Amino acid sequence: MLKRELISEAAGQLDEYYKQDVAQALDVILEEITQALTDGRRVEIRGFGSFSVRTRRPRTTKNPKTGRMMDIPSRKTLHFTMSKSLKEVLIEDEQ
Repeated sequence: MLKRELISEAAGQLDEYYKQDVAQALDVILEEITQALTDGRRVEIRGFGSFSVRTRRPRTTKNPKTGRMMDIPSRKTLHFTMSKSLKEVLIEDEQ
């Protein structure tokens, strides 16, 4: 689902709000989530899941094309853990 599709769906369910208002609210929410993750805080959305930033350790690997050893520096990655309720819904959909 694209951002514009999410906005359209939400605006369709919230008849009293314009799409531009829903889009602005979504932008504010995403900015706050981004700022929290940038600050190193964990973001938890009950019933959906939690986001956190993890640091990958630096490592050395071999370039398969040239055979040269390469140093890969440490970097930050985004980690998502889905909630138990979301996991249950996804498992039910598979069956």
